[in-house]
Amino acid sequence: MAGRRNKIIVEVVERLGNEVNPVDNVKWINGSYKEDNRIFDSEFEVKKWADALYPDFVAYLGNKNNVGYATPDEKVIKYLASLLPQWAVYNNLQIGVCTGKTKINGQIIYKIWTVKL
Repeated sequence: MAGRRNKIIVEVVERLGNEVNPVDNVKWINGSYKEDNRIFDSEFEVKKWADALYPDFVAYLGNKNNVGYATPDEKVIKYLASLLPQWAVYNNLQIGVCTGKTKINGQIIYKIWTVKL
């Protein structure tokens, strides 16, 4: 049906600690940029940074790979949680979006990743 809209299912999973890892088949894109470990001061910076990650995410999503990002800045993860479903619709993809957090050397690291549906 030409007029039918795509449905996107968003799944949010909160995890803390070293339990069974649901992210084994995820391509993590963090680690390539100095901003990956930054905690941004303003919402403007968060949005600008998250928007700049679009090409990195879409390169893997377009190939139907699970992709994720990790950062100490929870604001980036929350904004990406709203962007990823939009990016999926724009690229005619169906994904689930999961979030989690873990503690590394006393610092909480927030994560977001996609799962193929």
